[in-house]
Amino acid sequence: MPDGQWYPPEWPERIRALAAGELVPVVPKQAATVMLLRDTPDGPAVHMLRRRASMAFAGGAYAYPGGGVDARDSRPVGWAGPPVAAWAHRLGTDEATAQAVVCAAVRETFEESGVLLAGLTADTVLGAVGGDEASEPGRGPGDDGGWEADRQALVDRELAFADFLDRRGLVLRSDLLGAWARWITPEFESRRYDTWFFVAALPEGQQTRNASTEADRTVWIRPAEAAAGYDRGELLMMPPTISTLRDLVPYESAAKAVAAADGRDLAPVLATARWEDDTLVLSWPGHEEFTKHIPAEGGTR
Repeated sequence: MPDGQWYPPEWPERIRALAAGELVPVVPKQAATVMLLRDTPDGPAVHMLRRRASMAFAGGAYAYPGGGVDARDSRPVGWAGPPVAAWAHRLGTDEATAQAVVCAAVRETFEESGVLLAGLTADTVLGAVGGDEASEPGRGPGDDGGWEADRQALVDRELAFADFLDRRGLVLRSDLLGAWARWITPEFESRRYDTWFFVAALPEGQQTRNASTEADRTVWIRPAEAAAGYDRGELLMMPPTISTLRDLVPYESAAKAVAAADGRDLAPVLATARWEDDTLVLSWPGHEEFTKHIPAEGGTR
């Protein structure tokens, strides 16, 4: 039975065009995604969403909350945890990029799941952030709007993340994140992303929900169970998603997975295409399970 690897029908033609020098690669957009984990009696589960089938990119595929960097994500924000310089070293970027990527990870997680990795101080984390009660934590003086109004304003890009944190007197808890992997969309894709994958434990008192208009379903699922669904061809996923899922399987708790992030290799993974006789070979270095053989004419094998 085939696995659930996401493989758009237009890829072979685009791969051939790239190999022939007829396709100019699109510059990838910086992005961030977060694998939220929570402990269960059977081990940690990860929060995943299924992208609507109508989405132009990876429609129907299971993924994690995340999205592209907003130009305003590099603005100064209330910050807790490792300094931006340390994050720049860890991510292999300049400081402005590192801050933007970390902010995007936290912002997109809030936008798509309702979970906010922030606190009133450097050593506190918000509890529930779904209500609109006047006594809710993080409400600033004169703030007559609720969490959902702010979340939607962030989604609509009417509110910058820095302004959102400032008006609520919050600091971003960068120490709750662990950098896990970095994948770059293949050069032959029409929509390309340079994506950093992070891991984080679900804060106590917070709950996820399907807050994304891009998803038609959300689940909490153990990584091994999700990987088995992919292997049976039941769950559609992009290579970075199933790869990171398999990497999570050995960990017995969310805390152990987050702690392991510091030792992870963040060298970017980028698919390559090469000719072998009359066949194009599409591969992701270090991830042989995703290799595809594309005849000069026809489909794949």
